[in-house]
Amino acid sequence: MLQPLATKAQLAKTVPLAQRQQDFVDLRFGMFIHFNIPTFMEDDWADPDASPALFNPAKLNCDQWAKAAKSAKMSYGALTTKHHSGFCIWNTKTTDYNVMNSPQKRDVVKEYADAFRANGLKVMLYYSILDTHHKLRPGFITKQHVAMVKAQLTELLTNYGEVSALIIDGWDAPWSRISYDDIPFEEVYRHIKTLQPNCLVMDLNAAKYPAEALFYTDIKSYEQGAGQHISKETNRLPALSCLPINKAWFWKTTFPTEPVKDPAVLVNDNLVPFNRAYCNFILNVAPNRDGLIDDNALTALAKMGELWSGSDVRALLPVFDAPIISTNLAKHRPSNASWSSDMWIMDFGNDDNFKTAWISNSSVKKPWYEVVFDQETAFNLITVLEKQPGISKYRLEYFTNGNWKPILTSTDTGPAGISRAKINRFNTVKGSRVRILIDAFTTPPAIAEFGVYNEQN
Repeated sequence: MLQPLATKAQLAKTVPLAQRQQDFVDLRFGMFIHFNIPTFMEDDWADPDASPALFNPAKLNCDQWAKAAKSAKMSYGALTTKHHSGFCIWNTKTTDYNVMNSPQKRDVVKEYADAFRANGLKVMLYYSILDTHHKLRPGFITKQHVAMVKAQLTELLTNYGEVSALIIDGWDAPWSRISYDDIPFEEVYRHIKTLQPNCLVMDLNAAKYPAEALFYTDIKSYEQGAGQHISKETNRLPALSCLPINKAWFWKTTFPTEPVKDPAVLVNDNLVPFNRAYCNFILNVAPNRDGLIDDNALTALAKMGELWSGSDVRALLPVFDAPIISTNLAKHRPSNASWSSDMWIMDFGNDDNFKTAWISNSSVKKPWYEVVFDQETAFNLITVLEKQPGISKYRLEYFTNGNWKPILTSTDTGPAGISRAKINRFNTVKGSRVRILIDAFTTPPAIAEFGVYNEQN
């Protein structure tokens, strides 16, 4: 029987999030395992109507995967429990579209988790929000879909022991177009933490959200193949960078005879410099249709283990702001501002697009930007994400009972200079409008996104 709430023993062992983030960085290196129904096709995005009969890994051996990870000095694995086409490789009660209706009828998630733990490796899981089989996609999302997501996560976080992290994909990505409102992020995030308080939530959203703050994720995650590259020089957040050892994520018939990526390059150009930049490197190794890792990949992993000492000095994370997980109340709301530069009017400052911005006209000496609500609204967090750093002093105010009242005054001239992301948390206030008054800047202010949130305790 599923237990939807963490036990008293689990809660007593809850580790502060900042420590869990440091622990994740300290894990350094792990194995991503893309293994699902696309393994049995030539496309990474499977046909959503593909029959479960296709999934038939006759020689499935998760212990081989774990020992291969150990040979590379990896410390954990992360398995694709459900990819974008919705096929579940665990014994789920939420849908018939699962591995128990395949010829194998084996709970792959259980076998993976047991094997990795038996080999001293931590267990992480990948889960796709986008689900084309169950029509969990733009224009079709219902309350039943939200319930299905929560029920599936309940199974994964209840029946398979401690899960160190969930790597979530297909959520608020430009290609999935499923927003954090369609499937409510804060509700799902808190559901995960209720089930397993120490489970990190990593959403693969770096394609949209900027590198300077943790928007809707506990760990900043980068997919190199999608053009998402961490700055090894400037990153100050706990991070993950992922890359496949082959040319694609899921196994292809050419994999056994094609060269894999050079182990020396993977170690010297990825693993070592990433670790120094507070970034954990996760290398995807795709099992074949028998459920085994190919010999060429096994050889490369063992070579990585020889080349990498695994004993680099621990990279201690600097101080950074807590993740932002609540709904952005300012998104697409009516906005006002002082005179803009050319076409870059106020609407670009809260359009949920970090690549556009409201830009102040260069002749304005005291720029301001304002968001208007339908009614008095409670909030306790304001984010100001600039297109480029320039605002060095500003005030935040809210409008209530016919008057503007102060929230805070901030001077942004730290040791590293002016920051692009300004995260302002304060005691809850309630107002019908909120604004930033910009008192000093080095270049005309350009606000990519002005966010307003009401974080819950």
